[in-house]
Amino acid sequence: MTAKEKLYALEKKLTAYGHAMGILMYDGSTTAPSATAANRGETLAMLSEESYKISTSEETRAILQELSENAESLDPVTKRIVTLRLRDMEEISKIPMDEYIEYQKLINESDDVWHKAKANDDYDSFAPYIDKIVAFNKRFASYVRPDMDAYDYALDRFEKGLTRETLDKFFENLRVTLAPTVALVKSAVPVDESPLNEIMPLDVQRKFSDLLMDILLLDRSHVGIGETEHPFTTSFTRHDVRITTNYSEEHYASSMYSVIHEGGHALYEANTDVNNAYNCAGNAASMAVHESQSRFYENIIGRSIAFVKMLSPKLKALCPALEKYTDEELYRAFNASKPSLIRTEADELFYSYHIMIRYELEKRLFTGEITAKELPDEWNKMYKEYLGVIVPNNREGVLQDTHWSGGMFGYFPSYALGSAYGAQLYARMKETVDIEGDVEKGDLTNINEWLRQNIWTIGSMLEPGEIMERAFGGKFDPSYYTNYLKEKYETIYG
Repeated sequence: MTAKEKLYALEKKLTAYGHAMGILMYDGSTTAPSATAANRGETLAMLSEESYKISTSEETRAILQELSENAESLDPVTKRIVTLRLRDMEEISKIPMDEYIEYQKLINESDDVWHKAKANDDYDSFAPYIDKIVAFNKRFASYVRPDMDAYDYALDRFEKGLTRETLDKFFENLRVTLAPTVALVKSAVPVDESPLNEIMPLDVQRKFSDLLMDILLLDRSHVGIGETEHPFTTSFTRHDVRITTNYSEEHYASSMYSVIHEGGHALYEANTDVNNAYNCAGNAASMAVHESQSRFYENIIGRSIAFVKMLSPKLKALCPALEKYTDEELYRAFNASKPSLIRTEADELFYSYHIMIRYELEKRLFTGEITAKELPDEWNKMYKEYLGVIVPNNREGVLQDTHWSGGMFGYFPSYALGSAYGAQLYARMKETVDIEGDVEKGDLTNINEWLRQNIWTIGSMLEPGEIMERAFGGKFDPSYYTNYLKEKYETIYG
């Protein structure tokens, strides 16, 4: 076998290990019996060890070095795979294998404990895991990038080049620019949210989820849906993508928008380049790019008046109790804005404040200013300061998100950046696509095709910033996001 053939065989093997580990993690979060975490952890540890050995072996290093030395003769895909694998090898090889495996076991155990802790409002049982996970992440940062701040390294893992300095400016800009709109909404007559309070049985909501996935044009032969405490999307390859949601009879809109949000993630994963389905060049570019897709579909498409008009008759057929509401009343209810307790149910205007709170707390955890023991009090204090919201319990407070149980410190800012990216993509797309007209007809073909060409099929062939600048037709500009929010909410409330 040539070095190139060996490389592609290596890629397929690593994809297979990732697939197996992903299935185990997905199963653990959805249908696995409650006492199976330890057994699953042992299997994950063994698979992680083998994956680590393959990724860092001398044979792998030799293949990559040989190809790298002849980079000028490589095709673009192979060249990119070599670049990405060398980058990953340089990082992972600096982490001792025993610590890497121990961390994988910790994450599996932590996720299981978090599910039980949230169900029982038992933060104390979960708190030690936060301290352990933060300690691991800081130690890994010191191994891989001793020249970099540990939290900057955490941010960089999810969005290449992202730093606290960049985010501090971004969030400060949002606070200052949106302050008048926030004040207007807080002082305005509240929107009637009665349409959100109608009961929808769970079996009907499952049919509704299927309908929403069909509207998004998700290929159901390759994209499945499950149920879990905290909605998420996972992709084993572009050929097998899973989303999850959480149902409540009293809050049908919560699941409705989680399905649309996760559906945006799934569209991205299921539409990467089929020729790169089993190599790292076909992976999604970054988490902010990923969230730009989910937040775009959830909010810019899913909460638009055009989408509501298209969906209204279908929704009312499923839930006759909604017949008494006009499309305008449904639209306003779906976009009702007010400070809220739960991030995943926050409206667009206040959503980034939830992200700011988590961002500030993560920074303080990484500097050692606070520990997991102080986290609930600090969380509650910041919710009162930023949103004026009283947190009644830890289940609806510090335990509401799954991310920290999975070691995903540095991920949350991706949601806010992704929301801003989505607004700029929307402005660019409107130049050539009749977005509102297509949505009102219930045909997302042109929208999906624009994103397929400009985002999805590129995968990781380019760096995230380069992908977005090409799609934007210029530099990232947060004013597209703040202008979008101001225009929308000043129209609804003004």
